[in-house]
Amino acid sequence: MSSRIAGAALVVVISLALAGCGGEGNDDGKKTIDLNAARGGGSGSDTAPKSSEEPVSSSGGGKLGEIKGPDGVVVTLTSAVRDKGGFVTVGGTVANRGSKPYTPLTWRSKETEMKSQSSVSGASLIDSAGKKRYLVLRDTDGECLCTTGLVNIRPGESRPVFAQFPAPPASVTDVDFQLPAMPSVRIRISG
Repeated sequence: MSSRIAGAALVVVISLALAGCGGEGNDDGKKTIDLNAARGGGSGSDTAPKSSEEPVSSSGGGKLGEIKGPDGVVVTLTSAVRDKGGFVTVGGTVANRGSKPYTPLTWRSKETEMKSQSSVSGASLIDSAGKKRYLVLRDTDGECLCTTGLVNIRPGESRPVFAQFPAPPASVTDVDFQLPAMPSVRIRISG
């Protein structure tokens, strides 16, 4: 229970610290790519099966969604909060329910300049209706605004995870959360 509280506190502190940060890129500071363009030359990571679950609101607490991966790894999403700074922070836990240690190297982005090779930097939020994919934000050093250091997750161990994204338009509340090589899950953004 204390690791959940610590994880939630970490997400809040990082969200508040980054709320004043501006983005670089297009005019509104949001890093997005057009899904139609991405499908033409993708690496195959867009082919993960979609979840047919209805999204659950994150304002009531509890579980928003769950992704079951290989070797007994389970990612449970517990929050997706839009803040006034134009960000969405998705938080939850990764648990190893398998029988051997797990290092999720496939969850990182393919960017070669990333310092942390064991992160959730490859995560994305997908707005199917608006045909946009929102990528994990980066700081001024090019590091992801997400959980790093995910190495050697032991059997029975659970660790907090988070990733921060540019916020979709206010009218968009239901998005798909996706990690590379994992199925996506539909979640509802609160705030």
